Amino acid sequence: MYIGRFVVVGPGVGAYRVSSRSFPNRRVVARGDTLTVAPTPDAPETDNPYVSYNCLRPVETPTGETLVALGNGSHVDPVAEKLELGYPARDALAEPLLGLDYEKDDYDTPRIAGVVGDDSASVGIVRRDALLVKEVSAPTLVATYEEDEPRPYELDAESAEEAANAVYDADFEHAVCAAGVTVDGDDVATATENGE
Repeated sequence: MYIGRFVVVGPGVGAYRVSSRSFPNRRVVARGDTLTVAPTPDAPETDNPYVSYNCLRPVETPTGETLVALGNGSHVDPVAEKLELGYPARDALAEPLLGLDYEKDDYDTPRIAGVVGDDSASVGIVRRDALLVKEVSAPTLVATYEEDEPRPYELDAESAEEAANAVYDADFEHAVCAAGVTVDGDDVATATENGE
């Protein structure tokens, strides 16, 4: 089944996977603490604004809590910025998702995002017909297609590498690349899986 891009978030662990039929020549690269989806060196040039974006960004809140924002587009940065300003995860997800809305492409692709903390997690999606934001206590998946409502998902990962590998290898079609993260107190570990 093809579900497109998806996030899985739970307390202390999260992952994001790019699945694509149209733009498979992408990879996740580290730029400091931020992970970015970017074209591979051999990718054809495109002016599509949805191909390259930060997909995972850790921040420290004003209270000293470490949180990680992750998702499928340019909304990840404003989610992270709102967390950094002290917004609760629900509001930090809802405001940018609502403000940027679903992607105005041929498929009305939803925007999906999550926030992972040491002992907390929230997930959100904005579709053409709805905005859903939910605090979750166990790993939860939301995807751009088919699985476009948050649902429990088994993510048995102890490390960022295991999380990235688990979603990359998940039984959904057209895997391109993936990112994983773990949050343990103020310690954030990230990993990438580019299918190499």
